[in-house]
Amino acid sequence: MSVTDDTARTPGTRKLAELSGPDVAARFTADTIVVQPTGAVEHHGPHLPLLTDFLLADHIGGAAVDRAAAEGLDVWQLPTLAFTKSDEHSWAPGTVWLDAATMFDTVVQVGRAVALTGAGTLVFANGHGGNVALLQVALREIRKRYGLKTFLMPTLARLPGPDGEDADELGLGIHGGAAETSMILHLRPDLVDMSRAERWVPEHVAGFEKIAFNGGPVSFGWLSNDFGTPGVVGDASRASASYGAALWEHSLAEAVASLHEIARFDPRPPA
Repeated sequence: MSVTDDTARTPGTRKLAELSGPDVAARFTADTIVVQPTGAVEHHGPHLPLLTDFLLADHIGGAAVDRAAAEGLDVWQLPTLAFTKSDEHSWAPGTVWLDAATMFDTVVQVGRAVALTGAGTLVFANGHGGNVALLQVALREIRKRYGLKTFLMPTLARLPGPDGEDADELGLGIHGGAAETSMILHLRPDLVDMSRAERWVPEHVAGFEKIAFNGGPVSFGWLSNDFGTPGVVGDASRASASYGAALWEHSLAEAVASLHEIARFDPRPPA
């Protein structure tokens, strides 16, 4: 049999890098979706590991690809990007980051390579908030240069804590707080030191009506050591593995549902 014969090779993996070159050439079509998880290696306070955002992108992104493929989508996962735009934490030892220009060039070149596989869609499954603005610009650049349909989706989908784990965060649990700490307690409890977890909520910035981290009409530039906390914004002290398990199921369901919508989305009107 030829190695490009689809009946000859039926890989159990959905990881693109575990395929051979001929397998990619034989299998990928304009209906193929390639998912590029983007994480980070950056400071997350004294209680969480540097690879927190990497774990979120890698685990949720990979599980979403597997489940979506089991439900019939032609979807594949690239290896998770570990080093991304994390310079808001550059003051903290252990953070490894790319500057904006390098990160932008990197993801655009990933887009170039994905286009050459014959796939039609590239999705960034992002686990680090500092990547969002840059990736949104890259979506258009990749589409313009290479014609791919491009999307950005989060890996951690927010959900109120069932036992009020995030109730005292004043809407500021954006980094190393109840949600992220709970997720790592669920995924890798061996990497969490809850004896060092505290409530680090910058209450002095909570009362502004227009200025906000997420969703407000006025955004602002910030570094993670701006707020009088140890580089954390949120309440890690109330995190729990049970909240992490609920977040995992919710995040995975949201990611899979997003992939199904992405598969049928086309901005062009019907012919």
